[in-house]
Amino acid sequence: MKTLLLNKALLSNAGAAALILRIPVGLVLAAHGAQKLFGWFGGNGLAGTAQWLSSMGMEPGLLMAILAGGAEFFGGLALVLGLLTRPAALVAALTMLVAIFSVHIGNGLFAADGGYEYALVLMVALLALAVQGGGYFSMDKALSQRLDRV
Repeated sequence: MKTLLLNKALLSNAGAAALILRIPVGLVLAAHGAQKLFGWFGGNGLAGTAQWLSSMGMEPGLLMAILAGGAEFFGGLALVLGLLTRPAALVAALTMLVAIFSVHIGNGLFAADGGYEYALVLMVALLALAVQGGGYFSMDKALSQRLDRV
């Protein structure tokens, strides 16, 4: 039963289109997560992100920074690999939803004004991946084929 449920989560008939979506979305998410967790690419790192989240009332700031950064960094890497695509995309989409309503919604739509358009586009792309799965060129596909033989 557990194998059947896991196989359903992994199975995808999305073809190459999922790869075209997974790679750039995964790389962007991983880079943003690396900013939050490690301070890479001009980011504030874990301490700075925790302080910023605390200043917005998202407490405890350190835990929130780890959750947001982890969802973006590790979820992004998982998307690039096509590994557990659906759960990774869903967790990252929920992270974008939180970002939209806790950070960006008061600034309007446009990203130039600090608005939510960028987070919204990422969230919609992630929801598409959560629905369609990793596609033909993914580790999910390879795992699904192995589970079929078990």
